[in-house]
Amino acid sequence: MNTKNYHVKFTLSALILLTTAAFSLAQKPIAPRQEKLLNGLKLLIWSDAAADKATVKLRIHSGAAFDTLNKEGTMALLADALFPNESIKEFFREDLGGSLSVESNYDYIQINATGDSTRILAILETLAAAVTKPQIDKETTAKIRAARLEKIKELEKNPAYIADQAVAKRLFGNFPYGKSREGTAESLTKIDFADLLLARQRFLTADNATLAVSGSVKSDYVFKVVRQLFGGWEKADRRVPTTFAEPNAPDTKFYLIKTETNNISELRFAFRAASRRDKDFYHAQILTLILQNRLRKKDGDKVSLERNFYFLPGLVVVKISDWNASSLKFAGEDVSLPENFFNYVQDLLSPNITAEEFQTAQNDAAKIFADRDHLESWLDTDSFQLKAAAHIAPNATLADVQKVLERWRKEAVVKTLLYKAGA
Repeated sequence: MNTKNYHVKFTLSALILLTTAAFSLAQKPIAPRQEKLLNGLKLLIWSDAAADKATVKLRIHSGAAFDTLNKEGTMALLADALFPNESIKEFFREDLGGSLSVESNYDYIQINATGDSTRILAILETLAAAVTKPQIDKETTAKIRAARLEKIKELEKNPAYIADQAVAKRLFGNFPYGKSREGTAESLTKIDFADLLLARQRFLTADNATLAVSGSVKSDYVFKVVRQLFGGWEKADRRVPTTFAEPNAPDTKFYLIKTETNNISELRFAFRAASRRDKDFYHAQILTLILQNRLRKKDGDKVSLERNFYFLPGLVVVKISDWNASSLKFAGEDVSLPENFFNYVQDLLSPNITAEEFQTAQNDAAKIFADRDHLESWLDTDSFQLKAAAHIAPNATLADVQKVLERWRKEAVVKTLLYKAGA
């Protein structure tokens, strides 16, 4: 072999190997430093010298699933109470060069903050004050409740929102996921500051939270600051378990929602699906991508598929806006449906998965996993009591996904239509 050619080939091979290794390292986030305070607060720290901003996420591992019946929106209001004044968010934007937001859902409340890494102390001080000494009194409660009521009243005029809530209620009844996590105009008026104080005492505790910090920061310094600022945060006397009575079998009779809005139709089909903790969760994600692609080919953009995987079994919803409601025949209060009306989901689930469908969806699912915020992956590990943080897409076969499809074929399907009756 020519020595010159050998060295060229060897050099190229080495470069390819190094590039591949570098890419693999980039795809697999480095594990954080993990600490736990005496009060039970879990701390995750990533030191990233290349980061231009610090990111801090504080997650409370309880959400709207714990709202009491007829007081839906309690946990959402508790989230609103953490930063009741817009001035704090302006401080993050204008002084820290970052942002501050709070999100809440059925499973958790999360504070998301960013800012200049050199101002990490100010970021942590602000978050610590919010959770260790939240401003929950009659005046603040009235203020945030009024603001949320205004938003909810607007939402409850939205036909798509009405249809979404109706199909969830039909599917789950009084089970947590059948109730509005945002609250309703009726339920919010029943919540007072004593309810928020009770929610704070039960859920806004150090041993029910995980704090994730990432940026150009020194981990020893962050750990020291967190101990000082969050060390006095109270822990719960006892943890409230995420256990609820199983929901009753859903009512699969067609449900027509009357509206006075002209030229509006919102059709929904829904069935129960895997939980976030299910061993087939990733396979279910691939399957939803396959079903999305099938719907897109069949009916274009007017049809969408929404999947919600929660701590407890969630749901899959097929949403059709501007459905051809003229095919309905009304006789007083009775409605006659098209012959093929109930076959929509059955036709969607009936075909077995092809190799091409699986490969396309698997590639898309792998990309979604690769693009995930690694802080979120670690936080999900605690919220959903997973064995490990999911940074890399698990292995999956067509047979794995086909098994989930076969399970979904057996699920009861609920059907709702919001439409101006008699039009």
